[in-house]
Order: sequence, then C-alpha cells, then structure tokens
Amino acid sequence: MSERGGQAGRRSWLWGAVLLVLLVAWACGRSGNTGTDGTGGATGATGARGKPDAHPSRTPTTPTPKPSSSSPSTSTTPSGKYDPAAYAPQVRARAAEAGVSPRLLMAILYNESYKPHDPALERAWQRYKPGAAFGIANMHRAAFDETKRGRAFAGRRWEELPDDRDLAVRAAAWYLHDLARQLPAHPSGPYDKDELLALGYNTGAGNMQAFARGATPGSQAADYLARLRSNWDKAGQSVARADGN
Repeated sequence: MSERGGQAGRRSWLWGAVLLVLLVAWACGRSGNTGTDGTGGATGATGARGKPDAHPSRTPTTPTPKPSSSSPSTSTTPSGKYDPAAYAPQVRARAAEAGVSPRLLMAILYNESYKPHDPALERAWQRYKPGAAFGIANMHRAAFDETKRGRAFAGRRWEELPDDRDLAVRAAAWYLHDLARQLPAHPSGPYDKDELLALGYNTGAGNMQAFARGATPGSQAADYLARLRSNWDKAGQSVARADGN
C-alpha cells in the first residue's frame, strides 16, 4: 500500500495548484465562472488486511450539501482562512462520541492542514485529480463510506465533507475508533498507541499493524509522524482552551 504524507503531499499540492490556476483561467475563458466542482487532496490506497485507509477515492459528484443535524456548534460552515483550533469544540464533542483522544484528533487535523481547505478549491482540485480527498480531515470516499455504516451519520454523503467541517471531524473520529479496534493487544514496536493510530490514519490499518509489530515506516509515513509530534503540544493547547482550561 502506498503512503501519503509530508513532503510528497505538499509537493503534489504545489504543482497541482499551478495546474489549478491554469484550469481556472481556461474555465474563465470558456464560461466566465470559476467557482464550480473539484477538491484538494492527495491520493492513497487500500490498507492490507484492514479497512480502506483514510485517503482512497473514486469518481466524484457534487450534490447540494445538507447541514449536520447534530453538530455541537453552528460555526462549521467554511469561510476565510482555516485554523484547526477554531474547531476545537467539534473535536472535543466528536472525540468523546467516538471514544478517542481529542488531542490526537486535533493533531491529525493540524497534520492535514498542509493545503487550503476551501470547498471551491477542493472541488476544482478533484476535477483535475479524481482520487483526491475531501474535507479538513482529508478523507477519501471509500474510507468515509466504510466508516459511516451503522452510525448516526450513515445517511450523509462524502461529497458533503468540504462544506460541513463538523461532519469531517466526526468521520475522522470514528475512523480512528475503528483503527483502534484493529491494533494488536501488545504492540512490540517503538510507537505508542496515538502514534500508531496516526500512522494508521495516514497509511491504512494493514501498515499500522505492521508498524505495531516493529516494521519501519517509509520516508513519507515517518514525515507524517514527525509532524504529528511537532503538532502535539499545539493540539493539546487548542483542546484545553476549548474546555476552558
């Protein structure tokens, strides 16, 4: 399974941004309208011996998004610059709902904030790269569809993620919950539970299990883990502020 992360992801986004500018200029020349379909994101693959990773996707569609009926806050509509800390209330609520660490969930949002999370840009990017991810947690269609089964948001659609950031946080929290159930009872590698779950989020359950048995992550997964550690204190501070501490 391929790994997505760090430097390769950022380089792909920068080159893609250049192509996106050309695409928008071409679209303006044809119709004068620059704000339609696509998405920003990076590719991924299905994890061995586990669920699809958080980044596999297929052909996109763009239905009208529906608001979340159970959002812990109404301030989830994307606007302006994106700061993961602004979604700390959603992180705390959805992490509690899924039984996962809010600090880990927030750190992953920081890791996944390497690109703009503007809905129009995400949809435009996906027009160029159909296998791209949607939403502030960079989740691909297969992972979202697998994660939502049997849950309160089962009726929601992957195409809604760019417009509903609470839904994106909720899906990421439950994906981490599902990854945690696939961890070995007694990992033998050098990584703690949070690090293994982050690696699983980035590379898929099969690779996470291999790392738990002592396998060495490749360069991209290692970069993702390094950024998680770099964002760890900031994530903890953001979650604590949301709790009033």
